Amino acid sequence: METVHTKEAMGTTCPEDNGQGKDGSTTDEQYDPRIPPSPPSDLKSLKEVHGRTKQVPYLLIPEQHPQSSQTVLPRDSVRSFLRFLNQNGRDMTLGYIIKPEALNELVIANALRCAKVVLVGKNAELHGFRADPNCMTQFGFFPLHLAAEMFSVDMIELLLHHGTSANLHTSGALVIDNLLPVHVAVENTCLHKYLEDSLHPNRENMGYSHADINYILKLIHILCLPEMKLFLDTIRLLAKHTDNLSDEVCNYIIDGKLIQTAVLLLAAQEQIRGVSSPKKDLNSKPDEFAIITNCVVGKITSIQLEMCQKGKELEPLEAKKKLFDMTLTLVHVISQAGEALDSYIRDHPKLAASFYQDRALTWKVPCIIPISHVEVLEHVSLILKDYGLCSGEGIDIGNLCPYENVVSSEELPRKL
Repeated sequence: METVHTKEAMGTTCPEDNGQGKDGSTTDEQYDPRIPPSPPSDLKSLKEVHGRTKQVPYLLIPEQHPQSSQTVLPRDSVRSFLRFLNQNGRDMTLGYIIKPEALNELVIANALRCAKVVLVGKNAELHGFRADPNCMTQFGFFPLHLAAEMFSVDMIELLLHHGTSANLHTSGALVIDNLLPVHVAVENTCLHKYLEDSLHPNRENMGYSHADINYILKLIHILCLPEMKLFLDTIRLLAKHTDNLSDEVCNYIIDGKLIQTAVLLLAAQEQIRGVSSPKKDLNSKPDEFAIITNCVVGKITSIQLEMCQKGKELEPLEAKKKLFDMTLTLVHVISQAGEALDSYIRDHPKLAASFYQDRALTWKVPCIIPISHVEVLEHVSLILKDYGLCSGEGIDIGNLCPYENVVSSEELPRKL
């Protein structure tokens, strides 16, 4: 995928353009993990056409929409954006609402200062216009879905702070239907090259009939690597604002999606675990691991009953039962050791965001990982052992190397 560079900054004296918002937040943060697609036609002028790039499969945007281009918003310049908005207001507004496609452009650019200005809507140069983060785009998704796809934690926090809902689903013919923002983050995390290379090294067997306890332990160990922190942090944040998380986990279980189950369960275990309280009050939440466990046990029981029926072919049923047996093991491990594992993941230093390089979804991290994989695997094994679980000590996750054709510092996208 072609590297995208922003233009040099234009001079500005706008107070929001000093690199730090009034709340002390900064936008000089991360690289986007994926280069999002072009906006609808009425927003084309907001970008300079840079030519087509290689197509990457997206959860949200159909591939027929070409990717683009370079923004005219240098370094998240509020002054430049307001000037552009005043010049192109008819194309970017509907009534007194700034179109969600325009807000999408700010999400794509990770333009936190500009996004905050239009979400608050109190700047005099907006003339009463503001953005509604709960307004669906013509593509059938919401700005929070796009921020989730980009793993932009700061943008997600900003959108949530200004009232966006994490419980709105995608809808329509141009998008995968019925996805929550947390689904987008989970599914994209499962495309990580570490998971694909280590769990499906031969590519020919992409099912879970081969899954065993070592497979489950390998999956957990990989999710605890520092390179996975950004993705689990994103899912954890979205999970805090998503209703009925246990239902979402159970849906993944019923669909036989073992890796998605592990990713969501580990990242969201704090919300699923609930809040215990000595006093029975309205703020206490039950531990929903029991609900999830009952879901798995119910599937296993159903399969066992089906196996007892005459004329049933046993081999596919046995494979399904093995999958749910391993799922039950996964749920048990995270229910017991999930808090300690989550705490360990949170303690990893923050890394620059990864981004996709090509259609094979090769992840590249433009920084040096401060801790070796061997150290991580040893620590995770000790955590599991402390909880009386099979530790997976000495487990082999393979020679994970996502750094094929690593870009030089000159080729990296400039920060906004």
